[in-house]
Amino acid sequence: MIIFRLIGESFRFAADALRQNKLRTMLSLLGITIGIFAIIFVFSAADTFRSKLQESIDKLGSKTIFVQKWPWGGFGDYPWWKYVNRPEPSLRDYSALKERLEHAEGVSYEIYADSRTVKYRSNSVEGAGLKAASQDFNKTWTIDFQEGRYFTENEGKSGSPVIILGADIADGLFNGEPAVGKKIVVMGRRLTVVGVFRKEGEDMLGMSQDKNILIPLNFAKGLFDVESGRYDPTITVRGKEHIALEEIESEIQGAMRAIHKIRPGADDDFALNKSTIASDQLDVMFGIVDIAGWVIGGFSILVGGFGIANIMFVSVKERTNIIGIQKSLGAKNYFILLQFLFEAIALCLLGGLLGLLLVYICTLISAALGFEMVLFMKNIVLGIGVSFLIGTISGFWPAYSASRLDPVEAIRS
Repeated sequence: MIIFRLIGESFRFAADALRQNKLRTMLSLLGITIGIFAIIFVFSAADTFRSKLQESIDKLGSKTIFVQKWPWGGFGDYPWWKYVNRPEPSLRDYSALKERLEHAEGVSYEIYADSRTVKYRSNSVEGAGLKAASQDFNKTWTIDFQEGRYFTENEGKSGSPVIILGADIADGLFNGEPAVGKKIVVMGRRLTVVGVFRKEGEDMLGMSQDKNILIPLNFAKGLFDVESGRYDPTITVRGKEHIALEEIESEIQGAMRAIHKIRPGADDDFALNKSTIASDQLDVMFGIVDIAGWVIGGFSILVGGFGIANIMFVSVKERTNIIGIQKSLGAKNYFILLQFLFEAIALCLLGGLLGLLLVYICTLISAALGFEMVLFMKNIVLGIGVSFLIGTISGFWPAYSASRLDPVEAIRS
């Protein structure tokens, strides 16, 4: 109880000192406030972007692997010349993989053509993304319908003229009316709508199905060359839930090497891409952003820390005779030390809280402008922790020098 009483008295002394020197207090807070604001603003913006990007990446699925020509992660020293002569994934590769893979929940062959026009009577929607996929597309991707259904087995095998629309495409063509059963025109062909994807909304990577249309792969073969590199052919494999991702990847790699007749020791002529690659790239990219935040805010905090240390030395000088009186009345050295140390910590905490308040105001402004930036709890704790640490470091030496004053000399000063 005595310790708590001493701490309370130290806080009261510190609060009185801060109230009596309002201008000096505000000037001392400025450096800390700007520093904490810079660091936490950068971290909050980066964490918000990271969270939204990670949500997009999670749509790929934790057990999904994409067999493609190009590996993901084209940053830094990217040896593109190694990959340019690789073959595109072919229908032969797809058929062979589908027969050989034991750990696969589904295997699909997919292509994508952008900027297509979709027409229904006098209405038309431009800029639609056209996807063509084999029958297992609904097994390799998680899809939901707000209307209708997926392709039947017979429709997929026979290449029936059927189509599934994204929610935005359906709204643009039918203005809220039921879409299933209506006939639309795509690339000069009439197709029957059998389903509409559930509206997903925009994400950071643009992987929403809202502006896409999906047709059976066998029907697309009559429209264009589905094995052409122009349409980014991809073999998507989703592994079974109880099988480890590494085991699924190893099985695909072995099967593809056998299909392509690659000699032992030779490099693969295909890429196996997965969501963890994108996540690792995000960690590298945002790690650099975090370092930039520390550098930007660190200089302000450093200047603010020196400013507070200087102010505390001035405060000790002004109150030297009061320190002497306190000591002559029995105040211990640690009481004097705590009194000035708490004053420095209180200054830094107040500056840190003001910096956090500015960041919170920025989150409100960003939400009003259409981009929701989030002030995460870990960043609040970080801001308070950094403020406390700077206050302790800046205030310790002035507080220690005050606690070591001789009471007689202090009173005489």
